[in-house]
Amino acid sequence: MEINHPSIMGILNVTPDSFSDGGKYNSVDAALKHCEEMLNQGADIIDIGGCSTRPNNAIATELEEMERVIPVLKAIRQHFPEAEISIDTFRKNVAKACIDEGTNLINDISGGLFDPFMLPYIGENHIPYVLMHCVGTPETMHQYSLDGDIHQTVLDFFKQQCDILESYGDQQIILDPGIGFGKSLEANYALLKDIERYRHHNYMVLIGISRKSLIWKLLGPEADLENCTTILNTVALLHGADILRVHNVKNAVELKKTFIFADR
Repeated sequence: MEINHPSIMGILNVTPDSFSDGGKYNSVDAALKHCEEMLNQGADIIDIGGCSTRPNNAIATELEEMERVIPVLKAIRQHFPEAEISIDTFRKNVAKACIDEGTNLINDISGGLFDPFMLPYIGENHIPYVLMHCVGTPETMHQYSLDGDIHQTVLDFFKQQCDILESYGDQQIILDPGIGFGKSLEANYALLKDIERYRHHNYMVLIGISRKSLIWKLLGPEADLENCTTILNTVALLHGADILRVHNVKNAVELKKTFIFADR
Protein backbone atom coordinates (compact mmCIF):
# COMPACT_ATOMS: atom_id res chain seq x y z
CA MET A 1 0.00 0.00 0.00
CA GLU A 2 1.48 3.33 -1.06
CA ILE A 3 0.97 6.23 1.35
CA ASN A 4 2.17 9.74 0.63
CA HIS A 5 3.24 12.36 3.19
CA PRO A 6 1.09 13.97 4.39
CA SER A 7 -2.05 11.89 3.93
CA ILE A 8 -5.60 12.38 5.18
CA MET A 9 -7.54 9.48 6.69
CA GLY A 10 -11.27 10.16 6.79
CA ILE A 11 -13.23 8.60 9.65
CA LEU A 12 -16.34 6.57 8.76
CA ASN A 13 -17.97 5.33 11.97
CA VAL A 14 -20.75 2.83 11.22
CA THR A 15 -21.77 2.64 14.87
CA PRO A 16 -24.75 3.86 16.88
CA ASP A 17 -22.56 5.10 19.75
CA SER A 18 -19.29 6.73 18.62
CA PHE A 19 -18.48 9.89 20.60
CA SER A 20 -18.69 12.38 17.74
CA ASP A 21 -20.91 10.96 15.02
CA GLY A 22 -22.55 7.83 16.41
CA GLY A 23 -25.68 6.87 14.49
CA LYS A 24 -25.13 9.23 11.55
CA TYR A 25 -23.69 6.68 9.16
CA ASN A 26 -24.82 3.29 10.48
CA SER A 27 -26.85 2.41 7.39
CA VAL A 28 -25.19 1.29 4.17
CA ASP A 29 -26.71 4.14 2.14
CA ALA A 30 -25.66 6.83 4.64
CA ALA A 31 -22.16 5.36 4.97
CA LEU A 32 -21.74 5.12 1.21
CA LYS A 33 -22.85 8.72 0.74
CA HIS A 34 -20.45 9.97 3.40
CA CYS A 35 -17.62 7.90 1.94
CA GLU A 36 -18.25 9.46 -1.48
CA GLU A 37 -18.28 12.91 0.08
CA MET A 38 -14.93 12.34 1.82
CA LEU A 39 -13.33 10.90 -1.32
CA ASN A 40 -14.53 13.87 -3.36
CA GLN A 41 -13.08 16.20 -0.73
CA GLY A 42 -9.68 14.55 -1.14
CA ALA A 43 -9.41 11.83 1.51
CA ASP A 44 -6.49 9.49 0.82
CA ILE A 45 -7.80 6.70 3.06
CA ILE A 46 -11.26 5.85 4.42
CA ASP A 47 -11.15 4.33 7.93
CA ILE A 48 -14.27 2.27 8.72
CA GLY A 49 -15.03 1.58 12.38
CA GLY A 50 -17.75 -0.69 13.76
CA CYS A 51 -16.88 -0.81 17.45
CA SER A 52 -16.82 2.34 19.56
CA THR A 53 -14.30 2.48 22.41
CA ARG A 54 -15.40 5.79 23.87
CA PRO A 55 -15.22 6.02 27.70
CA ASN A 56 -17.94 4.22 29.68
CA ASN A 57 -19.29 2.59 26.55
CA ALA A 58 -20.42 -1.02 26.17
CA ILE A 59 -18.07 -2.76 23.72
CA ALA A 60 -19.80 -4.27 20.68
CA THR A 61 -19.52 -8.01 20.24
CA GLU A 62 -17.49 -9.46 17.39
CA LEU A 63 -20.71 -10.42 15.58
CA GLU A 64 -22.15 -6.92 15.98
CA GLU A 65 -18.94 -5.41 14.64
CA MET A 66 -18.98 -7.74 11.63
CA GLU A 67 -22.62 -6.99 10.87
CA ARG A 68 -21.91 -3.26 10.89
CA VAL A 69 -18.68 -3.22 8.91
CA ILE A 70 -18.86 -5.93 6.23
CA PRO A 71 -21.94 -4.67 4.32
CA VAL A 72 -20.51 -1.14 4.22
CA LEU A 73 -17.11 -2.41 3.11
CA LYS A 74 -18.68 -4.47 0.31
CA ALA A 75 -20.71 -1.48 -0.89
CA ILE A 76 -17.68 0.82 -0.91
CA ARG A 77 -15.60 -1.76 -2.78
CA GLN A 78 -18.37 -2.07 -5.37
CA HIS A 79 -18.85 1.67 -5.90
CA PHE A 80 -15.29 2.91 -5.28
CA PRO A 81 -12.98 0.02 -6.22
CA GLU A 82 -9.85 2.19 -6.23
CA ALA A 83 -10.38 3.63 -2.75
CA GLU A 84 -7.81 2.87 -0.06
CA ILE A 85 -9.79 1.34 2.80
CA SER A 86 -8.75 0.90 6.42
CA ILE A 87 -10.66 -1.06 9.06
CA ASP A 88 -10.55 0.18 12.64
CA THR A 89 -10.63 -3.05 14.67
CA PHE A 90 -8.72 -4.80 17.44
CA ARG A 91 -10.12 -8.25 16.56
CA LYS A 92 -8.21 -10.66 14.32
CA ASN A 93 -11.36 -12.33 12.98
CA VAL A 94 -12.83 -8.99 11.93
CA ALA A 95 -9.52 -8.00 10.37
CA LYS A 96 -9.32 -11.25 8.38
CA ALA A 97 -12.91 -11.02 7.16
CA CYS A 98 -12.28 -7.47 5.97
CA ILE A 99 -8.98 -8.30 4.32
CA ASP A 100 -10.80 -11.08 2.46
CA GLU A 101 -13.25 -8.42 1.21
CA GLY A 102 -10.48 -6.17 -0.10
CA THR A 103 -9.42 -3.96 2.80
CA ASN A 104 -5.97 -2.38 2.38
CA LEU A 105 -5.06 -1.53 5.97
CA ILE A 106 -5.88 -2.61 9.55
CA ASN A 107 -6.02 0.14 12.18
CA ASP A 108 -5.71 -1.45 15.63
CA ILE A 109 -6.22 0.85 18.62
CA SER A 110 -4.78 -1.82 20.91
CA GLY A 111 -1.49 -2.27 19.08
CA GLY A 112 -2.03 -6.02 19.29
CA LEU A 113 -2.83 -6.15 23.01
CA PHE A 114 -6.54 -7.01 22.98
CA ASP A 115 -6.41 -10.05 20.70
CA PRO A 116 -3.37 -12.37 20.96
CA PHE A 117 -3.98 -13.63 17.42
CA MET A 118 -3.85 -10.20 15.77
CA LEU A 119 -0.08 -9.66 15.52
CA PRO A 120 0.68 -13.20 14.26
CA TYR A 121 -2.02 -12.81 11.59
CA ILE A 122 -0.76 -9.39 10.51
CA GLY A 123 2.87 -10.45 10.61
CA GLU A 124 2.49 -13.75 8.76
CA ASN A 125 0.47 -12.09 5.99
CA HIS A 126 2.46 -8.83 5.85
CA ILE A 127 -0.68 -6.70 6.05
CA PRO A 128 -0.29 -2.91 6.33
CA TYR A 129 -1.02 -2.11 9.96
CA VAL A 130 -1.55 0.90 12.19
CA LEU A 131 -0.06 0.08 15.60
CA MET A 132 -1.45 2.36 18.31
CA HIS A 133 0.02 2.74 21.78
CA CYS A 134 -2.44 1.44 24.35
CA VAL A 135 -2.66 0.29 27.96
CA GLY A 136 -5.22 -1.83 29.77
CA THR A 137 -8.23 -3.52 28.20
CA PRO A 138 -11.18 -2.21 26.17
CA GLU A 139 -13.01 -1.66 29.45
CA THR A 140 -10.14 -0.03 31.39
CA MET A 141 -8.07 1.76 28.75
CA HIS A 142 -9.56 5.17 29.59
CA GLN A 143 -8.96 4.79 33.33
CA TYR A 144 -5.21 5.38 32.97
CA SER A 145 -3.57 8.80 32.99
CA LEU A 146 0.02 8.16 31.93
CA ASP A 147 2.46 10.99 32.47
CA GLY A 148 6.21 11.43 32.92
CA ASP A 149 8.49 10.63 30.00
CA ILE A 150 5.58 9.74 27.75
CA HIS A 151 7.72 9.72 24.61
CA GLN A 152 9.93 6.96 26.03
CA THR A 153 6.89 5.03 27.27
CA VAL A 154 5.35 5.09 23.81
CA LEU A 155 8.66 4.27 22.11
CA ASP A 156 9.23 1.25 24.39
CA PHE A 157 5.77 -0.06 23.49
CA PHE A 158 6.40 0.44 19.77
CA LYS A 159 9.74 -1.40 19.99
CA GLN A 160 8.13 -4.31 21.81
CA GLN A 161 5.21 -4.73 19.42
CA CYS A 162 7.23 -4.05 16.26
CA ASP A 163 9.75 -6.71 17.29
CA ILE A 164 6.91 -9.24 17.27
CA LEU A 165 5.69 -8.17 13.84
CA GLU A 166 9.18 -7.90 12.36
CA SER A 167 10.01 -11.45 13.46
CA TYR A 168 7.78 -12.51 10.55
CA GLY A 169 9.79 -10.47 8.02
CA ASP A 170 9.40 -7.04 6.46
CA GLN A 171 6.22 -5.18 7.44
CA GLN A 172 4.43 -1.96 6.56
CA ILE A 173 3.80 -0.47 10.00
CA ILE A 174 2.30 2.92 10.84
CA LEU A 175 2.77 4.20 14.38
CA ASP A 176 0.01 5.96 16.33
CA PRO A 177 0.91 7.36 19.79
CA GLY A 178 -2.69 7.01 20.92
CA ILE A 179 -3.46 10.61 21.80
CA GLY A 180 -6.56 10.70 23.99
CA PHE A 181 -6.15 7.11 25.18
CA GLY A 182 -5.04 6.63 28.81
CA LYS A 183 -2.79 9.68 29.06
CA SER A 184 -2.79 12.91 31.06
CA LEU A 185 -3.75 16.16 29.35
CA GLU A 186 -0.10 17.26 29.39
CA ALA A 187 1.06 13.95 27.93
CA ASN A 188 -1.51 14.12 25.12
CA TYR A 189 -0.27 17.54 24.03
CA ALA A 190 3.38 16.55 24.43
CA LEU A 191 2.92 13.73 21.90
CA LEU A 192 2.05 16.27 19.18
CA LYS A 193 5.66 17.48 19.42
CA ASP A 194 9.02 15.70 19.34
CA ILE A 195 7.49 13.02 17.13
CA GLU A 196 10.96 11.80 16.20
CA ARG A 197 11.49 10.73 19.82
CA TYR A 198 9.01 7.89 19.41
CA ARG A 199 9.32 7.24 15.66
CA HIS A 200 10.65 3.66 15.62
CA HIS A 201 12.59 2.40 12.56
CA ASN A 202 11.55 5.46 10.58
CA TYR A 203 7.99 4.19 10.26
CA MET A 204 5.25 6.65 9.37
CA VAL A 205 3.38 8.30 12.25
CA LEU A 206 -0.40 8.79 12.34
CA ILE A 207 -1.97 11.44 14.56
CA GLY A 208 -5.62 11.22 15.56
CA ILE A 209 -6.85 14.16 17.63
CA SER A 210 -10.03 15.03 15.75
CA ARG A 211 -12.70 16.50 18.07
CA LYS A 212 -11.20 14.71 21.08
CA SER A 213 -11.73 15.64 24.72
CA LEU A 214 -8.21 17.03 25.12
CA ILE A 215 -9.56 20.12 23.35
CA TRP A 216 -12.50 20.93 25.62
CA LYS A 217 -10.63 19.76 28.72
CA LEU A 218 -8.15 22.55 28.02
CA LEU A 219 -10.45 25.25 26.64
CA GLY A 220 -13.84 24.42 28.11
CA PRO A 221 -17.11 23.07 26.68
CA GLU A 222 -17.60 26.04 24.34
CA ALA A 223 -14.37 25.36 22.44
CA ASP A 224 -14.63 25.27 18.64
CA LEU A 225 -13.68 21.63 18.07
CA GLU A 226 -13.21 21.99 14.31
CA ASN A 227 -10.98 25.05 14.59
CA CYS A 228 -8.91 23.54 17.39
CA THR A 229 -8.56 20.25 15.52
CA THR A 230 -7.06 22.13 12.57
CA ILE A 231 -4.68 24.01 14.88
CA LEU A 232 -3.46 20.81 16.54
CA ASN A 233 -3.15 19.03 13.19
CA THR A 234 -0.97 21.91 12.02
CA VAL A 235 1.27 21.44 15.05
CA ALA A 236 1.47 17.73 14.27
CA LEU A 237 2.44 18.31 10.63
CA LEU A 238 5.09 20.84 11.61
CA HIS A 239 6.62 18.20 13.89
CA GLY A 240 6.64 15.45 11.26
CA ALA A 241 3.29 13.65 11.32
CA ASP A 242 2.62 11.68 8.13
CA ILE A 243 -1.10 10.88 8.39
CA LEU A 244 -3.94 12.86 9.95
CA ARG A 245 -7.03 10.90 11.00
CA VAL A 246 -10.00 13.26 10.91
CA HIS A 247 -13.76 13.64 10.84
CA ASN A 248 -13.71 16.85 8.76
CA VAL A 249 -11.86 15.89 5.58
CA LYS A 250 -12.46 19.23 3.84
CA ASN A 251 -10.66 21.18 6.57
CA ALA A 252 -7.81 18.68 6.71
CA VAL A 253 -7.28 18.64 2.94
CA GLU A 254 -7.17 22.45 2.88
CA LEU A 255 -4.58 22.30 5.65
CA LYS A 256 -2.60 19.67 3.74
CA LYS A 257 -2.54 21.70 0.53
CA THR A 258 -1.57 24.88 2.36
CA PHE A 259 1.12 23.10 4.34
CA ILE A 260 2.67 21.53 1.23
CA PHE A 261 2.66 24.86 -0.63
CA ALA A 262 4.17 26.78 2.31
CA ASP A 263 6.78 24.09 2.95
CA ARG A 264 8.18 24.03 -0.61
